[in-house]
Amino acid sequence: MMDPQRAEYLAETYADAILRLSYTYLKNTCDAQDICQTVFVKLLTEPRTFDTPEHEKAYILRMAANACKDLLKSPWRKRTCGLEACGEVAAPEQTDGSVLSAVNTLPPHYRSVIYLYYYEGYPAAEIGEILGISAAAVHTRLARGREKLKRLLGGLDYERSV
Repeated sequence: MMDPQRAEYLAETYADAILRLSYTYLKNTCDAQDICQTVFVKLLTEPRTFDTPEHEKAYILRMAANACKDLLKSPWRKRTCGLEACGEVAAPEQTDGSVLSAVNTLPPHYRSVIYLYYYEGYPAAEIGEILGISAAAVHTRLARGREKLKRLLGGLDYERSV
């Protein structure tokens, strides 16, 4: 059970220090606020007693620094970018008869695996994890989706021409 007085004390005493420390690590105000919230949640759900206020402050700041380091080394952070950088990348143009417009006409379960495999470059095993299906199901959907695309685009039947 969280104590509202304890939460207020922690926020008034340590919020600024945690935010400043987090900002120096992350260079992002929103991420620093997330770290501050994470630290407070841990402090309130796992109460501790400290010998001195200096020990409490040192512990809380070390907790914040470790949370920042964890966030910086997380795989999610390495694979994402800010919206500012993404705004410069233009979306692919769809023209009638293009492969992308044909992919978009496929049923969703084929469209998602084909998009992730060919456009985003994910391997089948990772697509399976993302979609919550087995790698074998991903391979099956890729094969069936390719067949549907071949029919949609009027492709040649390579097996018969060989």
